[in-house]
Amino acid sequence: MSAVLLREVRDGVVLLTLNRPEQRNAVNQELRTALAEAMHDFAVDDDLRVAIITGSGDRSFCAGADLKEMAGNKTKQPPRDYFAEFGPDDFLPKPVITAVNGTAYAGGFRMAQFGDLCLASTTASFAISEAKWSRGAPWAAPLTRMLPRRVLAELLLTAQPITAQRAYEVGLVNEIVEPADLVPRAWEVARTIADNAPLSIAAFKWLMRVGGEAGVGATSAVASEIFRHVYDSEDAIEGPLAFREGRKPNWRNR
Repeated sequence: MSAVLLREVRDGVVLLTLNRPEQRNAVNQELRTALAEAMHDFAVDDDLRVAIITGSGDRSFCAGADLKEMAGNKTKQPPRDYFAEFGPDDFLPKPVITAVNGTAYAGGFRMAQFGDLCLASTTASFAISEAKWSRGAPWAAPLTRMLPRRVLAELLLTAQPITAQRAYEVGLVNEIVEPADLVPRAWEVARTIADNAPLSIAAFKWLMRVGGEAGVGATSAVASEIFRHVYDSEDAIEGPLAFREGRKPNWRNR
């Protein structure tokens, strides 16, 4: 793994740490490539159940794309994979937790938004700052379903940061913890998820995606099909059997 991205694995959970603290963990070409490769490895490795993404240092989670690099390259319309794509259409059937330890601005906001769960330190702040530098944020489209219109307008039009507390109040953040507790808490939540049945977790991720894009009626119509393979799996037998025998399930992911 590249020095700009640290990787640690424990019991089915991978922690990825953006490691350019002097540049506020801004994503340059090297980090972009390393992150895309790490997320691909996470997606295809059946032994990995949950990913955590955080940043080095205590100043910044991620400042977004490296504007100095963009200026040097005279980047106008960035290619689709410029910031680092995490999967097809930014979707993975495995859970991702973002642990925001400082400023999450521009593409850093995008990365925090990508997490299925987002934990933040008390020192975290969030901003969609593209309007300040005449850049765009097409990745903000999901926020039209996640946030009230006026909250989204505030973020997009003022380009000013909001605190971790405000982010929690509007639903962008699940928990706020002290800085020293952020990564340990992320490990704890990740392990809770990783202990659950992987087929069910993947199906719930698909359910959330379909629900977010199609509405309640259409989601209800396809929900049974989303979970059909879960009910027909070996794990569907193992779960109740483990409960009856008073032991931890041995998930086979099939």
